[in-house]
Amino acid sequence: MGRTVRVKSFELAAKDINDVDVTLLHALSTGVGWPHRPKDWDFLRRAGHGIVAVDGIGRVFGSAMWFPYSREFATIGLVITSPRTQAQGTGRWLMEQVFERCGDRNLVLNSTDAAYHLYLSLGFTKEATVYLWQGEVVSPPPPVSALDGELSSLSTGNIEEIAALDKRAFGASRQKLLALLSEGSSICVLRRGGATVGYSMKREFGRGHVIGPIVASNDCDAIHLTAVHLKDLAGRFARVDTREQTGLFADFLQQSRLGMNDTVTTMSKGRRFLNRKENEPWVYGLAGHALS
Repeated sequence: MGRTVRVKSFELAAKDINDVDVTLLHALSTGVGWPHRPKDWDFLRRAGHGIVAVDGIGRVFGSAMWFPYSREFATIGLVITSPRTQAQGTGRWLMEQVFERCGDRNLVLNSTDAAYHLYLSLGFTKEATVYLWQGEVVSPPPPVSALDGELSSLSTGNIEEIAALDKRAFGASRQKLLALLSEGSSICVLRRGGATVGYSMKREFGRGHVIGPIVASNDCDAIHLTAVHLKDLAGRFARVDTREQTGLFADFLQQSRLGMNDTVTTMSKGRRFLNRKENEPWVYGLAGHALS
């Protein structure tokens, strides 16, 4: 696989994402309207691996990251090409670099509309739509049903309590990621009958805060796990990314005055990613588009 690509009159080379200044990554994402702060880039670099496309004088024209959860599975994200190099093959070249480094892993990503046909041509198939709910938080409506169980906070040192539940919902172990997320998150756990049946995290991201992951076995539990964080964010910007288009949880987000701002498409290459089962844990809120 070629480690360089020629774009018009100059050549781009692949460079490890940890070897470039974070301000260049921030400028790249800002250039395409993405909300990532330098702190968000730093976190993602700790959580995964990545490359950037740089020219001969170190300017960054593209990026791509991958997050391996096992020898069989990884997610892909932060695939960005600068406006100057879009439609010139840079995105395809970056993805080919990622494929080489991920080997024969099953892959998942969340595609923007602009990149959708590129990913189709690379062998990805559509699985679901992700809805981006965001806005300034007002007082959330009361949950539609009484809480069944007890809500309490979880400390950073007790991530193993939610790791097994998260693995059942996500389909792969994210214990390392959960530990990293917990460093800057408020974590709420739902326990019922002595068992942990759901959890949610709230952390700073982009323009304000993101609530996710949210893991629960039904809409009512997911609503309670989300409402507890929304109450703390009154008057501030919050975001929830979910694959729920209809139902009580989607209605709750709408009634909380969050606006459905955009959508992306969950796509997989290899084994199918999503496998929802009734009354089993499910990811109601994503950790992030790159992290799923």
